[in-house]
Amino acid sequence: MNRQTLIKSLVMGVVPLLATAALAQQPAALDGKALFTEKCAMCHNASGMGTGLLARRVDPAVAELEKRSDLTAAYVVRAARVGILNMMPITRADASDAQLAAVAGYLSKGKP
Repeated sequence: MNRQTLIKSLVMGVVPLLATAALAQQPAALDGKALFTEKCAMCHNASGMGTGLLARRVDPAVAELEKRSDLTAAYVVRAARVGILNMMPITRADASDAQLAAVAGYLSKGKP
């Protein structure tokens, strides 16, 4: 086997392995609903404290965040990062920007 053939064989064998390794390192698409359940539902599910407090200020029928139709992704992100009244800010240690964006997309039903 000459040198050129050997190099070509190595490249043809290594390149697919590198591409596979790169794909394996990419995070899977984030599931906004699953992240909401993991990071937010303890306060914002049907019986959560956040839902109860919010029901005092808005129509109780829309106090549960998952049932709202008026939320935008930008509002969800801002409310989470800054906090609102009793709700403490959600730090990047609590939820990364990508995780929060996924939750915001889920709650806003795709509205920016």
